[in-house]
Amino acid sequence: MKSSSKLNGMGRAALFAGVVLASSLLASCGGGEQVQTFLATRVIAFGDESSIINTNGSKYTVNALVAGTTATIDCNSNPIWVQSVAAAYGMVFPQCNPLAVNDPSSRIYAVNGAKVADLTTQIDLQLAAGGFVAGDLVTVFVGANDIVAQFTQYPATGQDQLLANVEAAGTELAAQVNRLADLGAKVLISTLPDMGRTPFAGDRSVGSTNSSPALLTALSTRFNDAMLANLTNDGHKIGLIQLDQYLIAIDNAAQVGTGTYANTTLAACQTSAPLPKCTTNTLVADAVGAVWLWADALHLGPSGQSALGSLAVTRAQNNPF
Repeated sequence: MKSSSKLNGMGRAALFAGVVLASSLLASCGGGEQVQTFLATRVIAFGDESSIINTNGSKYTVNALVAGTTATIDCNSNPIWVQSVAAAYGMVFPQCNPLAVNDPSSRIYAVNGAKVADLTTQIDLQLAAGGFVAGDLVTVFVGANDIVAQFTQYPATGQDQLLANVEAAGTELAAQVNRLADLGAKVLISTLPDMGRTPFAGDRSVGSTNSSPALLTALSTRFNDAMLANLTNDGHKIGLIQLDQYLIAIDNAAQVGTGTYANTTLAACQTSAPLPKCTTNTLVADAVGAVWLWADALHLGPSGQSALGSLAVTRAQNNPF
């Protein structure tokens, strides 16, 4: 698969950061080393559009194109994070590989626009399909749509109520992840990015009167804190990926002109090519050939997805499952 070249290319810095971060997270995830290396025999993806591969191979990021074409998507290039996790165990998803359509080792239940409340239905679908067995590795990444839904109610709904609402969502996410662990799956769960640092937050320049970043950051922090406080996080069943901390670090570095990301504040895709239609042929001029963190206002570009994938693989391979 071409995914390995992507991880060795623009994701190299992300992989290094992932190794360092994963090592530090082991202490908060139960500590110690694996008595026996965990080898996943099936990868099951839950969450929202950030974990989706559509039937035509498109994803909610910047889609790569088959060489020599202007519109044919190369699904195996610019892999999203769940592809990186599956590839680490020699697996593929059928949406990217039609010949593997009946392959039970890789399933995606993630849904475009999903919120935390939708996670129960996704899990129930897998239970109806046979449930969970030893060797199942589940990925969960959801909550961004909850934050946006609450944010758009401001100021008609006050900040205190919005914070209480996202806290409830974070608590519910932890309950569903704990449920997955109790059902026998090993779970990789990622924190949400600081939404106040996404292009959705708008102008973050010094002196800006835009209040969006502060409120979005507060909502994201409350959501993540509630999830973390209620997670059964002993490391043996659940592996935590602190994506928020990683993205804060690279955003800070980019703001002072260091690091590998040329831009962490703007969307790389042209507005005329909304996700999942965005390809390497529909980028804004400055993003062509450059490493930009975000594909659109809310979704990670290939480098961000590669970084998340590297963090997830490091966690899975170092966690004492």
